[in-house]
Amino acid sequence: MAKKIILGLALTLILIMPTTTMFAHADSSPTPPPSGTNYNIVGAGSSFVFPLMDKWRVEYNAFYPNVKLNYASVGSGAGINQFTKKTVDFGATDAPLFPNEMKAAPGALTFPESIGAITIAYNLYGVKTGLKLTGPTIADIFEGKIIYWDNPAITSNNPGVYLPHARITVVHRSDGSGTTFAFTQYLSTVSVQWKKDIGFGKTVPWRAGIGAPNNAGVAHYVQLTPYSIGYVELAYAMQNKMTYAAVQNADGDNFVLPTLDTTYNAAKQAGSLPASNGDWHNVSIVNEPGPNSYPIASFTYIVVYSDLSKLKSMTPDKAGVLVHLIWWMIHDGQQYTNNLWYVKLPDNVVQNDMNGLAMFKFKGHQLFNYTGGA
Repeated sequence: MAKKIILGLALTLILIMPTTTMFAHADSSPTPPPSGTNYNIVGAGSSFVFPLMDKWRVEYNAFYPNVKLNYASVGSGAGINQFTKKTVDFGATDAPLFPNEMKAAPGALTFPESIGAITIAYNLYGVKTGLKLTGPTIADIFEGKIIYWDNPAITSNNPGVYLPHARITVVHRSDGSGTTFAFTQYLSTVSVQWKKDIGFGKTVPWRAGIGAPNNAGVAHYVQLTPYSIGYVELAYAMQNKMTYAAVQNADGDNFVLPTLDTTYNAAKQAGSLPASNGDWHNVSIVNEPGPNSYPIASFTYIVVYSDLSKLKSMTPDKAGVLVHLIWWMIHDGQQYTNNLWYVKLPDNVVQNDMNGLAMFKFKGHQLFNYTGGA
């Protein structure tokens, strides 16, 4: 009888061990996805990061064919809404969660996973990339105060460039957008009047122009519309061979084009970052100082619940896969950033994310026991 009891206890321990410790390792990387079972990870949000996220989808599946990442590029606002409603495994946003959003999603963790630039793209026949624009001029254009391309505020900084007496068509986002958040945050920084009249957020009360959904929609509309101007993430501008402005830097002594180097120069000026479970709503890398810092730069973020058992579709194994996927994005996945016009995460940001990964649990059981280091 005693032997049967001991055998029963041993079998019970074997059955519960995978659930409680399978993915908890005091190491620099989580356990890779187990083979033999198919896993479907669902995310939604930022169109800013979509070109990179789509690349990650393909490359991660090449390494782990039983894991499929389904990502919907619906805009940051819609992504956070789905995240809050727990209909996706993670949300993606270019705007950090605000206190009211954190309250609606208790236990959320924030992970910067890439860095990009927002270009001021335009469609002007005969005008190449590099039209020089100051921050206040951009604000006045998007508020509808500067109506024609030959306005002195534009021509004075562009001697020798022919600018027609043609009406400017402003194109802005029609959806809740982290790109809009970063762009309008920049305009609120460089223009007191914009801050007073419009302010910043994922949606704002536009006073001029026409709306289009997502970065792709704005890029498409600008390409089709002569004399138009809009704001789009650098990857979209490059992939669509758009022309875009050189924007005056924060110091006021140079006009800077958006490139990998000038975006990195802005990102490296960022101060200490909050913990993944902290308050990120004041984090910003717009209008950072430096002669070659591009002034309209932004982190993009993944937001995930720290206790993954909150999600109905989640299992312990799938939770471990999600943790590994995020780890892979901030490590191996960074090799794909530059070719898509995103900036690799600096080491301090990766370290911050690693500490955040150690906060994941499933019904109280830690999923990744990170002890520091790589």
